[in-house]
Amino acid sequence: MPILPPQQRTDARRDRTDVRQAEAALVEHYPRLVRLAYVVLPPGLGRHRRVLAAHAVVQRALPAVGSGAPTARVPAQSRRSRPTDRTTGVGTSSDTAYGWMRLRVLRTALAYERRPRWWPGRLPAPAALRPTVPVVWGLRLFPRAGGVDELALDRALSRVDGAARAAFALQLLEGLDASAARDLLARAAVDDPADAMRRAAGLGSPDRAGARALLGSGEFDPCTVQTRPSDLLRRRQRVRATAVAAALCVLAGGLVVAVEESTRETGADRSPVGVLAPVLDPAELLRTAAEQWADTSRVDLTAWPARGGRTDDEELLGRALRTWAEPPGSVRVTATPGTGTVPPVEPPRLLFAGEVDGAAVVLFHDSADRVVRYAEPLSGTGGAALDFARTDDADVTTGAAVVIGRTVDGARFLLAPWIAESTTRDLLAPDTPGRPLAVGRDGVTAAVPRPALGGACDAWPVLRLRSSERIVEKHAFLVTDLGDLAPVHLTYTPKPGRAAPARQPREATGPEALLAWARTACSLRTLSAAGVRSVNNWAFAEQRLPEGGGPADWLCTRAETWRGPGRVLVQFLPAAASPTEPAAVVADRGDTALCGRFGQHVVAGTRWRAPSGRWYVLAAGSRAVTRIAVKGAVRGSADGTAFAVRAPRDAEVELTAALRGGGTLPAVH
Repeated sequence: MPILPPQQRTDARRDRTDVRQAEAALVEHYPRLVRLAYVVLPPGLGRHRRVLAAHAVVQRALPAVGSGAPTARVPAQSRRSRPTDRTTGVGTSSDTAYGWMRLRVLRTALAYERRPRWWPGRLPAPAALRPTVPVVWGLRLFPRAGGVDELALDRALSRVDGAARAAFALQLLEGLDASAARDLLARAAVDDPADAMRRAAGLGSPDRAGARALLGSGEFDPCTVQTRPSDLLRRRQRVRATAVAAALCVLAGGLVVAVEESTRETGADRSPVGVLAPVLDPAELLRTAAEQWADTSRVDLTAWPARGGRTDDEELLGRALRTWAEPPGSVRVTATPGTGTVPPVEPPRLLFAGEVDGAAVVLFHDSADRVVRYAEPLSGTGGAALDFARTDDADVTTGAAVVIGRTVDGARFLLAPWIAESTTRDLLAPDTPGRPLAVGRDGVTAAVPRPALGGACDAWPVLRLRSSERIVEKHAFLVTDLGDLAPVHLTYTPKPGRAAPARQPREATGPEALLAWARTACSLRTLSAAGVRSVNNWAFAEQRLPEGGGPADWLCTRAETWRGPGRVLVQFLPAAASPTEPAAVVADRGDTALCGRFGQHVVAGTRWRAPSGRWYVLAAGSRAVTRIAVKGAVRGSADGTAFAVRAPRDAEVELTAALRGGGTLPAVH
């Protein structure tokens, strides 16, 4: 008798859960996936058809539940380790719902180009090679027109095939490195991924950052479109066809109503709460062991235990999860820039559930690297609140505290379990020692005064935290509240030494760092509620002022955001009678790599009035600057990292610097 293999049982419940995860990933990243499909699809379709096809490609990528196809299941995910794209802040491995959906979108978009050459251009491809395109009557849709550079990039993309366009988009839109992009192309059935990568390298400008900005512009955004009427005469000739289509729509609408009535009779719940019921079950919440933080190589928010007096209150936890899934209109929802507010794709981790300042507060952390705070009043008629913040790659310092509650008196923080000591101090009082900060058994601090983000800037409270020696990271650091859930880590890079290697950022706890922050703390107001992760003060140059004006320092204050882009303020600090006299901001630039790891050279200038009343143009550059020159209303140059020249107060000048090893650098504005 032949021995037959055991039959495989279809796990319909698992299929439904996997498709829900894929749907959640699609909804959260829909604009991003549609842009990717739009770039990969053949430009020969025309902008109108390509917009519709891009939406169809993404929507068709979602598999059907219980189809029996092998692609109907998202690959299993490991709760302990999820490879994450450090540039984009979302998972890119096939072991994530988003990575899986992206692969399906890529395959469908590439297959659309591989339709038979003999197929008429105005007819759809065979069903196996085309998505189901959404129907738009009477309108032509197209993205917003860009400038000359966007047009040039679009033409360059039209001269290569879909594989090269896909390689280009994966590296610039998705932030993948060459190896990851090549592997993804191979899995998407591209015949020669290496050749596609080579051809993609020749697209766009040599400035990859500039090409990335062009690809992220409205020219390539099929989710933000303009409309124009179609051929009006042809539309009049098709009145009968439109009437037939309308009748079919009425019939289809009746069928939908009948199906909905049938579904309602069976008690099926298709709301977000019903669809995500397994994910939103309080019993499924992840909880970290109390001492795991002291015995792990990943010291971040995943190592936080569940704390607070209501961690077993399933009614409170259930309300918080349901509100997250489908916030009522009465709930105030806030999110830091770049943070998604969609429901979780799997059970989140519980960090805290308790009562703080007259409110029941629940704090979650999910696999999308978000902290979510739910708060409801214990009494009164006030509404609930739901706050979201990103925590990508949080570490010992940036994952050391979360704002658990705010009142008019200040903010309370929930401290990480590895914080052994906490004090508060005023940045505008650099010589005043810190004051001990009371911390409860559940890790919640006493109220800390909040920095005044408006009006007079006469104090800037910060927390000075020290990590435990149990994680061999025994050091102190400063964080401050800028209005987000995650406080901002403050650091300092000292002045360049003579013939010494470039300095690295360090904790802003020493006398020199505190003096620098005393004069620049009030500039932090401009970064309020901007999703800032850390701010570093880099003393990149010092200068002796003309006419015996004394020493002056030049600082570049760089703010790093959780979502990636940075912002810099260049500040000029002449000698002052008060250690807290504010510095003069001489340059302000957003979305830049300046003054960071990938922008280590900087030169800036300002106008300065000497005690005699004469005006000067001053300039200073970082350690690699060998010569500074000025042209315009006045001309001059000097070797070294600092320069001064007499000039009228309103003189229009242009500053440039020569760098060691060749190259020039314009002044930052």
